[in-house]
Amino acid sequence: MLSAIMCLATGPARAGQTQLVVFAASSLREAFDKLAGQFKRKHPGVEVVLNLAGSQELRLQIEQGAAADVFASADRRQMDAVKAGGWVLEERIFARNEPALAVSSASRALVRSLADLPKATRIVIAAPQVPIGAYTAEILAGAYRKYGPEFQKKVEARIASTELNVRQVLAKVELGEADAGVVYRTDIASARTAIAAVSIPPELNVRAEYPIAVLKGSRHPELAAAWIELLTSSAGRTVLGELGFLPPTDDARKRP
Repeated sequence: MLSAIMCLATGPARAGQTQLVVFAASSLREAFDKLAGQFKRKHPGVEVVLNLAGSQELRLQIEQGAAADVFASADRRQMDAVKAGGWVLEERIFARNEPALAVSSASRALVRSLADLPKATRIVIAAPQVPIGAYTAEILAGAYRKYGPEFQKKVEARIASTELNVRQVLAKVELGEADAGVVYRTDIASARTAIAAVSIPPELNVRAEYPIAVLKGSRHPELAAAWIELLTSSAGRTVLGELGFLPPTDDARKRP
């Protein structure tokens, strides 16, 4: 199984090309696709290979020995686990994100706020080990305290499935298989169908921090560091900002 994952992550190199293998959270797909083009123009002969999945899946692959140069997580918990295992050479926070409710076109008249969530017939969330799933659990715990036990009972009864990454949650809402789900605001902006973004009250919401690291065992540590420098440059911040990501706070840019 692991060998298959590693082949999918790296793929065959073209003659004369160097591969920079970047493991990244699913919510970074559009941003990293754009930045990969910029990186390749600055580094001729380098192919950026993106392995996009739930951060917890990527962490497991790294721990099992998958070849990777860079790891970008959607939360600190998964990065801290990789760091504890001795896999991290250099780490910093490069972006933040904000959870929101994604509501299907058929349900937007019913679900206009988080307090309306029990009006959704089918709710989909991510599993608790997934970053967005952990954020969702924190948000719902606060909502249960604010809106009461009847709200909690109805919401829990309407949870139709739990998914392994944020894009699977988004896909079920887009396909009409769910009326509402908790994703990142940036995911809703990238949706291919018309779905509504419903804000979560600030006092209940969380800010997701995205750490990135050069990994020990990287075959190309200088290129990995250059990728991180691109993300944190003005050009990188522009791409991330255009897609709805927030800049890191000053005290979170670098971590010991």
